[in-house]
Formats: sequence, structure tokens, C-alpha cells
Amino acid sequence: MIVVTGATGTVGSKVVVGLRERGRSVRALVRAGSEGPAEWDEAVERVAADFADPASLDAALAGADTVYLLVAVHPEMAQHEKNVVDAAVRTGRRPRIVLHAAAGIEYRPEGVRFIGAHIAGLDHLKASGLPWTVLGPNGFYQNFLGTAPTVRAGHLAVPGGDGAVSYVDARDVAAAAVEVLATEGHEGAVYTLTGPAALTHGELAAQLATVAGHPIAYTALTPEVALEGLLGMGWERWRAEGMVELYGLYAAGRASAVSSDVEKLTGRPPRTFAEFAAEHAEAFRA
Repeated sequence: MIVVTGATGTVGSKVVVGLRERGRSVRALVRAGSEGPAEWDEAVERVAADFADPASLDAALAGADTVYLLVAVHPEMAQHEKNVVDAAVRTGRRPRIVLHAAAGIEYRPEGVRFIGAHIAGLDHLKASGLPWTVLGPNGFYQNFLGTAPTVRAGHLAVPGGDGAVSYVDARDVAAAAVEVLATEGHEGAVYTLTGPAALTHGELAAQLATVAGHPIAYTALTPEVALEGLLGMGWERWRAEGMVELYGLYAAGRASAVSSDVEKLTGRPPRTFAEFAAEHAEAFRA
């Protein structure tokens, strides 16, 4: 039995589908009252669980052989990861834990709360004695869909400075996760999941302009202006501050490494940003 946490999200939902396509038994953690995406087949076992509720996690992980540990960005995300690990230990079965973390986690960068939470979770996982594997994806191409309204108006404005980032398609992350979950030989490995190239946000704006059919200017926002903008859009402060911290990492060029791990795991090259942009061209056209 493979248990997938974060199963209804951008990556998790595709992991569930990919595992079922391989005929694997899957238990998907969902919110109470949710049936999950329509693309799931009836064989997917849906279980309501709360990362902050150990009893619900005990029930969700009962009988698990492998757990895909993916939690949402949240002020308590480090504790949520630890809670899942502790529940896995309590099963007495020593299930393998595949931790969905972030690119560069092995270098333990400071100053980015999201990555810091994953570092704490990984330290706890290693101390648990359970077999583990880490998937460290870089930022997703899909996040650019959230910029579509401003891109349609001719602007890409983020606090990314001049740093290049090896963004990756979430579908490639899911495919890599399925391979790790469905096969053996990954214990103790840290896989960094990136696209095939590191691009500056100016270069990304140019590729978006090609598919949008109109000029798109990149503006490198200051952290202060970016934070004010996110708060004005209704973002919760903890998450908004964390996003600005992450873009600080990008601006410093510390997310530019390109890895071959997607191709190593899936047998095919990762999608390019140009391919993603062309696929979603209508979203970016005025």
C-alpha cells in the first residue's frame, strides 16, 4: 500500500493517477468531505486526515508500505512533516518515506522558511530510523499561471532580480515521484528535480511574449514592494514573507543548478518552459 499525503494538490493528484496507472494500491489523504479529483478511479482509497491530528494520521497510515510525504505551505509545516513521520513509526512496519522537499535542501540554505521547514522535517525523518528518499523540486512552471493577469497586460513583476532559476514542470515532478514510489533502490537518495535550463525572469518574460503575441516587460520588484503587493492581494503574512524570502534565493542565483535527475528517473528529458508557455498560450494572451 502506497499512502499519498497532499494528494489533492498540483503534484499529489498526478502522483495518485500515475501510481494507479501502474496498478498500485493507493490510499490518498484528503480533507474531510472531499472526494478528490474526478480523474481518480474508484480503486483509490480516500481517507480524511489532518496533519495536526495524530489519531487521524495513525488511521491513514495503517498498513502502509511506502508514504509520499507532501505537506502544504503552512506556518506549522515542519511539525506536520514530523507528525507524519511519527505516525509512520507507530505503524511498526518501517514504511519507506519519500519526502517532497525543495531543491538544494542538502545544502541547508538559511533565510527561507519554507526550506527551513523541510530541513527540520528531514532531520526528524533521518533520526526516526525509517528508510527515506528525498525529492527536491525547484519552483514550478505552473506558478506562472498565477501571473497571467499581469502578463496579459504586458508585465511580469516579481522580486527575482537577475538570478536564473531552473524552474520545472509539476508534471515532471509527479512522474519522477511515481517512479521512486513504484520502484526500489532509492533509499538514502536525494533527487533534485529541475527543468532543462536555468532562465532569468527577463528570459522567461521573453518566452511568454513569444506565445502571448505582445511585448512583456520584466520588472524586478524590491522585496518591500513585493511583500506589500502580496499582502494587498490578501496573502497571509507568514506565507507572503516566505515567498519573498524564496525569491531572494532566486535573485541571488542560488536556484540555478540544472540537474539530470528527472531524465534519470523518468527516462525522458524534462519539459522546457517554452513548451509549457505554448501549451498555456491562451492564458497569457490579451
